Amino acid sequence: MDKPSDTIAALSTAPGTAAIAVVRLTGPDALQIATRLTGITPPPRRAVLATFKAPDGAKIDQGLVLYFPAPNSYTGEDVVELHGHGSAVVTDWLLETLYAHGARPAEPGEFTLRAFLNDKLDLAQAEAVADLIESGSRAAAQAALRSLDGAFSNAVERVREALVRLRVHVEGWLDFPDEELDLDTAAGLEARLEEIIVELDALIARVGTGRVLRDGLTVVIAGPPNAGKSSLLNTLAGYEAAIVTQIPGTTRDPLREHLSLDGLPVTLIDTAGLRESTDPIEAEGVKRAQRELERADLVLWMIDASDGTARADMASPAALGSQRVTLVLNKIDLTGESPGAFEQDGMPGVRLSVKTGDGLSLLTEHVKSRAGWRGDAVGTFSARRRHLEALERAARHLRAARGRFASELEIGAEELRAAQNALAEVTGEFTTDDLLGEIFATFCIGK
Repeated sequence: MDKPSDTIAALSTAPGTAAIAVVRLTGPDALQIATRLTGITPPPRRAVLATFKAPDGAKIDQGLVLYFPAPNSYTGEDVVELHGHGSAVVTDWLLETLYAHGARPAEPGEFTLRAFLNDKLDLAQAEAVADLIESGSRAAAQAALRSLDGAFSNAVERVREALVRLRVHVEGWLDFPDEELDLDTAAGLEARLEEIIVELDALIARVGTGRVLRDGLTVVIAGPPNAGKSSLLNTLAGYEAAIVTQIPGTTRDPLREHLSLDGLPVTLIDTAGLRESTDPIEAEGVKRAQRELERADLVLWMIDASDGTARADMASPAALGSQRVTLVLNKIDLTGESPGAFEQDGMPGVRLSVKTGDGLSLLTEHVKSRAGWRGDAVGTFSARRRHLEALERAARHLRAARGRFASELEIGAEELRAAQNALAEVTGEFTTDDLLGEIFATFCIGK
Protein backbone atom coordinates (compact mmCIF):
# COMPACT_ATOMS: atom_id res chain seq x y z
CA MET A 1 0.00 0.00 0.00
CA ASP A 2 1.41 3.39 -1.04
CA LYS A 3 1.90 6.13 1.52
CA PRO A 4 -0.87 8.76 1.25
CA SER A 5 -0.01 12.32 0.25
CA ASP A 6 -3.21 14.17 1.17
CA THR A 7 -4.51 15.68 4.42
CA ILE A 8 -7.40 14.19 6.37
CA ALA A 9 -9.58 15.42 9.22
CA ALA A 10 -12.00 13.77 11.64
CA LEU A 11 -13.69 14.12 15.01
CA SER A 12 -11.65 11.99 17.42
CA THR A 13 -13.92 12.19 20.44
CA ALA A 14 -17.37 10.65 20.65
CA PRO A 15 -20.07 12.53 18.71
CA GLY A 16 -22.78 14.31 20.64
CA THR A 17 -22.93 16.81 23.48
CA ALA A 18 -19.89 17.04 25.75
CA ALA A 19 -17.67 19.58 27.48
CA ILE A 20 -14.80 19.10 25.02
CA ALA A 21 -14.49 17.81 21.47
CA VAL A 22 -11.21 17.09 19.67
CA VAL A 23 -10.85 17.35 15.90
CA ARG A 24 -7.63 16.05 14.35
CA LEU A 25 -5.80 16.81 11.12
CA THR A 26 -2.89 14.88 9.66
CA GLY A 27 -1.02 15.25 6.40
CA PRO A 28 1.31 17.64 4.56
CA ASP A 29 -1.18 20.56 4.64
CA ALA A 30 -2.28 20.17 8.26
CA LEU A 31 -0.35 23.19 9.56
CA GLN A 32 -1.36 25.38 6.61
CA ILE A 33 -5.04 24.52 7.08
CA ALA A 34 -4.83 25.18 10.82
CA THR A 35 -3.24 28.56 10.13
CA ARG A 36 -6.07 29.48 7.75
CA LEU A 37 -8.60 28.38 10.34
CA THR A 38 -7.12 30.28 13.29
CA GLY A 39 -5.13 33.12 11.72
CA ILE A 40 -2.01 32.07 13.67
CA THR A 41 0.86 29.66 13.13
CA PRO A 42 0.85 27.52 16.28
CA PRO A 43 4.23 26.65 17.82
CA PRO A 44 5.18 22.97 18.06
CA ARG A 45 3.92 21.03 21.06
CA ARG A 46 2.33 23.95 22.90
CA ALA A 47 -1.36 24.47 23.54
CA VAL A 48 -2.38 27.89 22.22
CA LEU A 49 -5.75 29.60 22.62
CA ALA A 50 -7.21 30.46 19.24
CA THR A 51 -10.44 31.45 17.52
CA PHE A 52 -11.71 29.08 14.86
CA LYS A 53 -13.26 30.96 11.92
CA ALA A 54 -15.23 29.91 8.86
CA PRO A 55 -14.04 30.94 5.36
CA ASP A 56 -16.42 33.93 5.43
CA GLY A 57 -14.92 35.13 8.72
CA ALA A 58 -17.76 33.95 10.95
CA LYS A 59 -16.61 32.80 14.39
CA ILE A 60 -17.15 29.06 14.85
CA ASP A 61 -15.65 28.48 18.30
CA GLN A 62 -12.79 29.34 20.60
CA GLY A 63 -10.45 26.64 21.84
CA LEU A 64 -6.94 25.22 21.93
CA VAL A 65 -4.78 24.31 18.97
CA LEU A 66 -1.80 21.92 19.25
CA TYR A 67 0.72 21.24 16.49
CA PHE A 68 2.90 18.11 16.33
CA PRO A 69 5.47 18.35 13.50
CA ALA A 70 6.52 15.33 11.46
CA PRO A 71 8.07 12.87 12.02
CA ASN A 72 7.59 13.07 15.80
CA SER A 73 3.84 12.64 15.85
CA TYR A 74 1.36 9.80 16.16
CA THR A 75 1.05 9.35 12.40
CA GLY A 76 4.61 10.37 11.46
CA GLU A 77 3.10 13.30 9.52
CA ASP A 78 2.26 16.83 10.61
CA VAL A 79 -0.64 16.54 13.07
CA VAL A 80 -2.87 19.31 14.41
CA GLU A 81 -5.43 18.88 17.19
CA LEU A 82 -8.26 21.36 17.66
CA HIS A 83 -9.84 21.27 21.12
CA GLY A 84 -13.22 22.99 21.14
CA HIS A 85 -16.60 22.74 22.79
CA GLY A 86 -18.50 19.49 22.45
CA SER A 87 -21.46 20.53 20.35
CA ALA A 88 -22.45 18.48 17.29
CA VAL A 89 -23.37 21.70 15.46
CA VAL A 90 -19.99 23.27 16.25
CA THR A 91 -17.90 20.22 15.32
CA ASP A 92 -19.83 19.71 12.06
CA TRP A 93 -19.25 23.37 11.14
CA LEU A 94 -15.58 23.08 12.05
CA LEU A 95 -15.13 19.96 9.92
CA GLU A 96 -16.93 21.59 6.96
CA THR A 97 -14.45 24.47 7.20
CA LEU A 98 -11.47 22.13 7.27
CA TYR A 99 -12.81 20.34 4.18
CA ALA A 100 -13.27 23.71 2.47
CA HIS A 101 -9.59 24.48 3.16
CA GLY A 102 -8.47 21.26 1.44
CA ALA A 103 -8.72 18.41 3.93
CA ARG A 104 -10.87 15.38 3.24
CA PRO A 105 -12.88 13.22 5.66
CA ALA A 106 -10.81 10.45 7.26
CA GLU A 107 -11.76 6.82 6.73
CA PRO A 108 -12.15 4.47 9.74
CA GLY A 109 -8.74 3.83 11.30
CA GLU A 110 -6.92 6.03 8.79
CA PHE A 111 -4.86 7.92 11.37
CA THR A 112 -3.52 4.63 12.75
CA LEU A 113 -3.09 3.24 9.23
CA ARG A 114 -0.82 6.18 8.45
CA ALA A 115 1.12 5.51 11.66
CA PHE A 116 1.63 1.94 10.42
CA LEU A 117 2.64 3.00 6.90
CA ASN A 118 5.12 5.51 8.36
CA ASP A 119 6.69 2.86 10.62
CA LYS A 120 5.46 4.44 13.85
CA LEU A 121 3.66 1.19 14.76
CA ASP A 122 3.77 -2.35 13.43
CA LEU A 123 0.50 -4.06 12.55
CA ALA A 124 0.10 -5.87 15.87
CA GLN A 125 0.59 -2.59 17.74
CA ALA A 126 -1.89 -0.83 15.46
CA GLU A 127 -4.52 -3.47 16.17
CA ALA A 128 -3.82 -3.09 19.88
CA VAL A 129 -4.94 0.55 19.61
CA ALA A 130 -8.43 -0.59 18.60
CA ASP A 131 -8.37 -3.35 21.22
CA LEU A 132 -7.55 -0.83 23.94
CA ILE A 133 -10.44 1.40 22.88
CA GLU A 134 -12.83 -1.56 22.86
CA SER A 135 -11.51 -3.29 26.00
CA GLY A 136 -14.31 -4.48 28.25
CA SER A 137 -12.29 -5.22 31.38
CA ARG A 138 -9.12 -4.15 33.16
CA ALA A 139 -7.44 -7.38 32.13
CA ALA A 140 -8.31 -6.70 28.48
CA ALA A 141 -7.04 -3.13 28.75
CA GLN A 142 -3.75 -4.27 30.32
CA ALA A 143 -3.30 -6.90 27.63
CA ALA A 144 -3.92 -4.31 24.91
CA LEU A 145 -1.39 -1.94 26.50
CA ARG A 146 1.23 -4.70 26.56
CA SER A 147 0.70 -5.27 22.85
CA LEU A 148 0.71 -1.54 22.14
CA ASP A 149 4.00 -1.19 24.02
CA GLY A 150 5.46 -3.82 21.68
CA ALA A 151 5.67 -6.80 24.05
CA PHE A 152 3.76 -9.07 21.65
CA SER A 153 5.75 -7.90 18.62
CA ASN A 154 9.02 -8.35 20.51
CA ALA A 155 8.09 -11.93 21.42
CA VAL A 156 7.32 -12.71 17.78
CA GLU A 157 10.56 -11.02 16.73
CA ARG A 158 12.62 -13.18 19.09
CA VAL A 159 11.22 -16.32 17.46
CA ARG A 160 11.75 -14.85 14.00
CA GLU A 161 15.39 -13.92 14.74
CA ALA A 162 16.14 -17.45 15.93
CA LEU A 163 14.50 -18.81 12.79
CA VAL A 164 16.50 -16.45 10.57
CA ARG A 165 19.75 -17.59 12.18
CA LEU A 166 18.79 -21.20 11.49
CA ARG A 167 17.86 -20.37 7.90
CA VAL A 168 21.24 -18.69 7.35
CA HIS A 169 23.01 -21.97 8.13
CA VAL A 170 20.61 -24.08 6.08
CA GLU A 171 20.65 -21.78 3.04
CA GLY A 172 24.43 -21.49 3.26
CA TRP A 173 24.69 -25.25 3.22
CA LEU A 174 22.49 -25.33 0.11
CA ASP A 175 24.15 -22.45 -1.76
CA PHE A 176 27.78 -23.29 -1.05
CA PRO A 177 28.02 -27.06 -0.69
CA ASP A 178 31.70 -27.10 -1.66
CA GLU A 179 32.80 -24.40 0.78
CA GLU A 180 34.22 -25.32 4.16
CA LEU A 181 31.68 -23.34 6.15
CA ASP A 182 31.38 -23.52 9.92
CA LEU A 183 28.01 -25.27 9.76
CA ASP A 184 26.20 -27.27 12.39
CA THR A 185 25.64 -30.93 11.79
CA ALA A 186 22.17 -32.10 10.77
CA ALA A 187 21.56 -33.23 14.34
CA GLY A 188 22.59 -29.83 15.62
CA LEU A 189 20.22 -28.10 13.23
CA GLU A 190 17.40 -30.36 14.39
CA ALA A 191 18.16 -29.44 18.01
CA ARG A 192 17.99 -25.73 17.20
CA LEU A 193 14.73 -26.28 15.34
CA GLU A 194 13.25 -27.97 18.42
CA GLU A 195 14.23 -24.99 20.58
CA ILE A 196 12.38 -22.66 18.22
CA ILE A 197 9.30 -24.92 18.23
CA VAL A 198 9.24 -24.96 22.05
CA GLU A 199 9.49 -21.15 22.20
CA LEU A 200 6.79 -20.72 19.56
CA ASP A 201 4.45 -23.16 21.32
CA ALA A 202 4.81 -21.17 24.54
CA LEU A 203 4.00 -17.98 22.63
CA ILE A 204 0.94 -19.61 21.04
CA ALA A 205 -0.36 -20.53 24.49
CA ARG A 206 -0.10 -16.91 25.65
CA VAL A 207 -1.68 -15.63 22.46
CA GLY A 208 -4.51 -18.13 22.77
CA THR A 209 -5.38 -16.71 26.18
CA GLY A 210 -5.17 -13.19 24.75
CA ARG A 211 -7.48 -14.08 21.88
CA VAL A 212 -10.09 -15.42 24.31
CA LEU A 213 -9.71 -12.31 26.48
CA ARG A 214 -10.33 -10.06 23.48
CA ASP A 215 -12.98 -12.02 21.58
CA GLY A 216 -14.47 -14.01 24.42
CA LEU A 217 -15.62 -17.61 24.26
CA THR A 218 -18.80 -18.60 22.46
CA VAL A 219 -20.44 -21.45 24.38
CA VAL A 220 -23.56 -23.11 22.99
CA ILE A 221 -25.86 -25.16 25.23
CA ALA A 222 -27.41 -27.90 23.09
CA GLY A 223 -29.04 -31.29 23.39
CA PRO A 224 -32.47 -32.92 23.43
CA PRO A 225 -35.57 -31.11 24.80
CA ASN A 226 -36.18 -30.78 28.55
CA ALA A 227 -32.58 -31.49 29.52
CA GLY A 228 -32.33 -28.25 31.52
CA LYS A 229 -30.58 -26.05 28.94
CA SER A 230 -32.59 -22.91 29.67
CA SER A 231 -32.29 -23.50 33.41
CA LEU A 232 -28.51 -23.61 33.05
CA LEU A 233 -28.54 -20.35 31.07
CA ASN A 234 -30.67 -18.66 33.75
CA THR A 235 -28.48 -19.93 36.58
CA LEU A 236 -25.22 -18.76 35.00
CA ALA A 237 -26.75 -15.44 33.89
CA GLY A 238 -28.10 -14.81 37.38
CA TYR A 239 -31.66 -14.00 36.29
CA GLU A 240 -34.61 -15.49 34.37
CA ALA A 241 -33.36 -14.81 30.85
CA ALA A 242 -35.12 -17.81 29.31
CA ILE A 243 -38.62 -19.21 29.80
CA VAL A 244 -38.51 -22.58 31.53
CA THR A 245 -41.42 -25.03 31.25
CA GLN A 246 -41.92 -28.79 31.11
CA ILE A 247 -43.31 -28.44 27.57
CA PRO A 248 -40.79 -29.64 24.96
CA GLY A 249 -39.95 -27.08 22.28
CA THR A 250 -40.44 -23.98 24.46
CA THR A 251 -37.14 -22.46 23.29
CA ARG A 252 -37.31 -21.48 19.62
CA ASP A 253 -34.82 -18.70 18.81
CA PRO A 254 -31.29 -18.95 20.25
CA LEU A 255 -30.98 -16.80 23.38
CA ARG A 256 -27.68 -14.99 24.04
CA GLU A 257 -26.30 -13.85 27.36
CA HIS A 258 -22.95 -12.12 27.85
CA LEU A 259 -21.32 -12.92 31.17
CA SER A 260 -17.95 -13.22 32.87
CA LEU A 261 -16.54 -16.37 34.44
CA ASP A 262 -13.82 -15.04 36.76
CA GLY A 263 -12.80 -12.51 34.12
CA LEU A 264 -13.29 -14.81 31.12
CA PRO A 265 -15.79 -13.12 28.76
CA VAL A 266 -18.35 -15.68 27.61
CA THR A 267 -21.26 -15.48 25.20
CA LEU A 268 -23.63 -18.20 26.35
CA ILE A 269 -26.23 -19.34 23.82
CA ASP A 270 -29.30 -21.40 24.72
CA THR A 271 -30.72 -23.28 21.73
CA ALA A 272 -33.85 -25.18 20.83
CA GLY A 273 -33.98 -28.84 21.80
CA LEU A 274 -32.67 -30.95 18.95
CA ARG A 275 -35.30 -33.38 17.71
CA GLU A 276 -37.42 -34.11 14.64
CA SER A 277 -40.54 -31.93 14.61
CA THR A 278 -43.52 -31.40 12.31
CA ASP A 279 -44.08 -27.97 13.83
CA PRO A 280 -42.55 -25.58 11.26
CA ILE A 281 -41.66 -23.00 13.92
CA GLU A 282 -39.92 -25.55 16.13
CA ALA A 283 -38.19 -27.05 13.05
CA GLU A 284 -36.81 -23.60 12.18
CA GLY A 285 -35.57 -23.26 15.76
CA VAL A 286 -33.72 -26.57 15.38
CA LYS A 287 -32.10 -25.33 12.15
CA ARG A 288 -30.94 -22.18 13.90
CA ALA A 289 -29.58 -24.24 16.78
CA GLN A 290 -27.55 -26.32 14.33
CA ARG A 291 -26.06 -23.16 12.80
CA GLU A 292 -25.00 -21.99 16.25
CA LEU A 293 -23.34 -25.36 16.87
CA GLU A 294 -21.19 -24.90 13.77
CA ARG A 295 -19.90 -21.52 15.01
CA ALA A 296 -19.38 -22.44 18.68
CA ASP A 297 -15.99 -22.47 20.38
CA LEU A 298 -17.40 -24.94 22.90
CA VAL A 299 -20.60 -27.00 22.96
CA LEU A 300 -22.17 -28.03 26.25
CA TRP A 301 -24.23 -31.07 25.22
CA MET A 302 -26.81 -31.37 27.97
CA ILE A 303 -28.52 -34.63 28.85
CA ASP A 304 -31.19 -35.52 31.39
CA ALA A 305 -29.50 -38.06 33.67
CA SER A 306 -32.89 -39.60 34.50
CA ASP A 307 -33.72 -40.19 30.81
CA GLY A 308 -32.39 -43.63 29.90
CA THR A 309 -32.89 -43.09 26.16
CA ALA A 310 -30.90 -39.85 26.18
CA ARG A 311 -28.10 -41.43 28.22
CA ALA A 312 -27.86 -44.30 25.77
CA ASP A 313 -27.37 -41.78 22.94
CA MET A 314 -24.59 -39.76 24.56
CA ALA A 315 -22.20 -40.54 21.69
CA SER A 316 -24.27 -38.56 19.16
CA PRO A 317 -22.49 -35.18 19.66
CA ALA A 318 -19.11 -36.76 18.87
CA ALA A 319 -19.72 -35.81 15.23
CA LEU A 320 -19.23 -32.18 16.24
CA GLY A 321 -15.63 -32.95 17.19
CA SER A 322 -14.68 -34.19 20.63
CA GLN A 323 -12.32 -31.23 21.10
CA ARG A 324 -15.32 -28.85 21.01
CA VAL A 325 -17.83 -30.85 23.08
CA THR A 326 -18.36 -31.26 26.80
CA LEU A 327 -21.09 -33.62 27.96
CA VAL A 328 -23.24 -32.22 30.77
CA LEU A 329 -25.21 -34.86 32.66
CA ASN A 330 -27.90 -32.84 34.43
CA LYS A 331 -30.55 -33.74 37.05
CA ILE A 332 -28.34 -36.03 39.13
CA ASP A 333 -30.57 -35.03 42.05
CA LEU A 334 -33.10 -37.44 40.50
CA THR A 335 -30.63 -40.32 40.09
CA GLY A 336 -28.63 -40.02 43.30
CA GLU A 337 -25.31 -39.73 41.44
CA SER A 338 -22.49 -37.60 42.82
CA PRO A 339 -21.25 -34.52 40.97
CA GLY A 340 -17.95 -35.00 39.21
CA ALA A 341 -16.05 -35.33 35.96
CA PHE A 342 -16.21 -38.26 33.56
CA GLU A 343 -15.29 -39.16 30.00
CA GLN A 344 -17.19 -41.01 27.32
CA ASP A 345 -16.20 -41.76 23.71
CA GLY A 346 -13.27 -39.36 24.00
CA MET A 347 -15.48 -36.51 25.20
CA PRO A 348 -15.07 -34.95 28.65
CA GLY A 349 -18.15 -34.60 30.80
CA VAL A 350 -19.48 -33.14 34.06
CA ARG A 351 -22.25 -34.58 36.24
CA LEU A 352 -24.30 -31.88 37.97
CA SER A 353 -27.68 -30.65 39.07
CA VAL A 354 -28.72 -27.21 37.92
CA LYS A 355 -31.63 -27.35 40.37
CA THR A 356 -29.50 -27.89 43.50
CA GLY A 357 -26.31 -26.27 42.21
CA ASP A 358 -24.22 -29.39 42.88
CA GLY A 359 -21.41 -29.60 40.32
CA LEU A 360 -21.94 -26.15 38.78
CA SER A 361 -18.56 -24.93 40.02
CA LEU A 362 -16.97 -27.95 38.35
CA LEU A 363 -18.58 -26.95 35.05
CA THR A 364 -17.38 -23.34 35.21
CA GLU A 365 -13.84 -24.47 36.03
CA HIS A 366 -14.02 -26.94 33.17
CA VAL A 367 -15.11 -24.23 30.71
CA LYS A 368 -12.23 -21.99 31.79
CA SER A 369 -9.83 -24.90 31.44
CA ARG A 370 -11.07 -25.73 27.93
CA ALA A 371 -10.46 -22.09 26.99
CA GLY A 372 -6.93 -22.18 28.41
CA TRP A 373 -7.97 -19.36 30.72
CA ARG A 374 -5.81 -18.12 33.58
CA GLY A 375 -7.72 -15.81 35.86
CA ASP A 376 -4.94 -13.28 36.39
CA ALA A 377 -4.07 -13.02 32.66
CA VAL A 378 -0.59 -11.87 33.73
CA GLY A 379 1.68 -11.44 30.73
CA THR A 380 -1.17 -11.98 28.28
CA PHE A 381 -1.11 -10.09 25.00
CA SER A 382 -4.12 -8.65 23.29
CA ALA A 383 -4.40 -10.92 20.27
CA ARG A 384 -6.77 -11.69 17.45
CA ARG A 385 -7.79 -14.84 15.69
CA ARG A 386 -5.59 -13.95 12.70
CA HIS A 387 -2.54 -13.73 15.00
CA LEU A 388 -3.22 -17.17 16.43
CA GLU A 389 -3.80 -18.67 12.99
CA ALA A 390 -0.55 -17.19 11.64
CA LEU A 391 1.47 -18.49 14.60
CA GLU A 392 -0.12 -21.93 14.39
CA ARG A 393 0.63 -22.02 10.66
CA ALA A 394 4.26 -21.14 11.39
CA ALA A 395 4.39 -23.96 13.97
CA ARG A 396 3.02 -26.45 11.44
CA HIS A 397 5.71 -25.50 8.93
CA LEU A 398 8.41 -25.86 11.58
CA ARG A 399 7.15 -29.31 12.52
CA ALA A 400 7.08 -30.24 8.83
CA ALA A 401 10.80 -29.37 8.69
CA ARG A 402 11.64 -31.98 11.32
CA GLY A 403 13.89 -34.75 10.07
CA ARG A 404 14.52 -33.00 6.74
CA PHE A 405 18.03 -31.66 7.31
CA ALA A 406 19.90 -34.93 6.85
CA SER A 407 18.47 -36.03 3.49
CA GLU A 408 15.82 -33.51 2.28
CA LEU A 409 17.47 -30.19 3.03
CA GLU A 410 15.70 -28.31 0.21
CA ILE A 411 12.28 -29.29 1.59
CA GLY A 412 13.35 -28.35 5.11
CA ALA A 413 14.60 -24.96 3.88
CA GLU A 414 11.26 -24.28 2.14
CA GLU A 415 9.32 -25.11 5.31
CA LEU A 416 11.51 -22.70 7.30
CA ARG A 417 10.89 -19.96 4.72
CA ALA A 418 7.13 -20.51 4.90
CA ALA A 419 7.26 -20.37 8.71
CA GLN A 420 9.11 -17.05 8.59
CA ASN A 421 6.51 -15.59 6.20
CA ALA A 422 3.72 -16.66 8.57
CA LEU A 423 5.45 -14.92 11.48
CA ALA A 424 5.88 -11.77 9.37
CA GLU A 425 2.12 -11.59 8.85
CA VAL A 426 1.61 -10.89 12.56
CA THR A 427 3.55 -7.62 12.58
CA GLY A 428 2.73 -6.64 9.00
CA GLU A 429 6.16 -7.14 7.44
CA PHE A 430 4.48 -9.52 5.02
CA THR A 431 0.87 -8.66 4.29
CA THR A 432 -1.59 -7.58 1.59
CA ASP A 433 -3.55 -4.41 0.95
CA ASP A 434 -6.79 -6.40 1.27
CA LEU A 435 -5.83 -7.53 4.78
CA LEU A 436 -4.92 -3.99 5.79
CA GLY A 437 -8.26 -2.76 4.49
CA GLU A 438 -10.16 -5.36 6.51
CA ILE A 439 -8.21 -4.63 9.71
CA PHE A 440 -8.46 -0.84 9.68
CA ALA A 441 -12.10 -0.86 8.59
CA THR A 442 -12.91 -2.15 12.10
CA PHE A 443 -11.50 1.01 13.72
CA CYS A 444 -13.55 4.02 14.69
CA ILE A 445 -13.27 7.17 12.58
CA GLY A 446 -10.74 9.60 14.06
CA LYS A 447 -8.32 6.95 15.34
